[in-house]
Amino acid sequence: MNKNAFIISVLLAFFACFPVLFSNPYWIGVLNDIWLYAILGLSLNWIVGHTGLFNLGHAAYYAVGAYTAAILSTRYNIPILWLLPVAGAAAGLFALAVARPIIHLRGDYLAIVTIGVGEIVRIALENDIFGLTGGSNGIFGIPRPEIFDMRIRRPWQFYYLIGGFLLITIWFFYRLEQSRFGRALNYIKEDETAAEGSGINTAWYKLAAFVIGAVWAGMAGTLFAAKMTIISPGSFNFWESVLIFAIVILGGAGSIPGVILGAFLLVGLPEFFRNFADARMLFFGAAMVLMMIFRNKGLLPPLARKYAGVPRVKGGDA
Repeated sequence: MNKNAFIISVLLAFFACFPVLFSNPYWIGVLNDIWLYAILGLSLNWIVGHTGLFNLGHAAYYAVGAYTAAILSTRYNIPILWLLPVAGAAAGLFALAVARPIIHLRGDYLAIVTIGVGEIVRIALENDIFGLTGGSNGIFGIPRPEIFDMRIRRPWQFYYLIGGFLLITIWFFYRLEQSRFGRALNYIKEDETAAEGSGINTAWYKLAAFVIGAVWAGMAGTLFAAKMTIISPGSFNFWESVLIFAIVILGGAGSIPGVILGAFLLVGLPEFFRNFADARMLFFGAAMVLMMIFRNKGLLPPLARKYAGVPRVKGGDA
């Protein structure tokens, strides 16, 4: 067994045994939130970290997935886990419709437009669009998920459900990152003009990356709805998008381990300093400013790609 396989085996064993070793429901619940935001961070990382598109409205696709699953499960009694692909498809189709006319925008212009998209979705939900979303009160009574006739309701059960989906997410995006598709996105991020000159259809690749990230955010929204059993527009506001974006940037855009670390720091760490509620965000904000000054590529930036027969270039991330 090589070193990497050994480390992965140890981490998986610790992951499997955590609810037994630390049986406090509160901290298991906190870890569930970390897992969920790690999934959201990885979905946005595919758009921001690998494609270089500044999306500050990612909570909109999270909301579309959550509301799609909530509406179908409460109105038609469909098991909510069956709705994972349906919610993902709904979020992906919405992203396709939204991103197609704006995908040519770059930098700050794209960021501003995506902020607007997120706010439009939130306001539409608050206004009870088509009489389906429940307005500001949201949707109540979302059924708990079931696996093999076992109803999932306890924190340790959600720990395995959301954690298992996180492992699938890591595997999926890692394989996608190593594929030809992932390499094309990396070229676009580094130099879009050169990528176009090489024959890459940059508009198509950027749109595909946007849709893939939205699909995964929509499925994460289904898990959120199943966990909370109640959703409202307030759970998908602009600051939710900012938090997901900060997770990606803090950990290291384009880095899977970095995004997971970012989720731990931004979601989990504040819980440890809850007793210092008045000052914790002040110190945390100062720490982020210092980090961006001295580690402006994130805490765990991605390693440079290494191609067969080509030596790795130090300091690069292409």
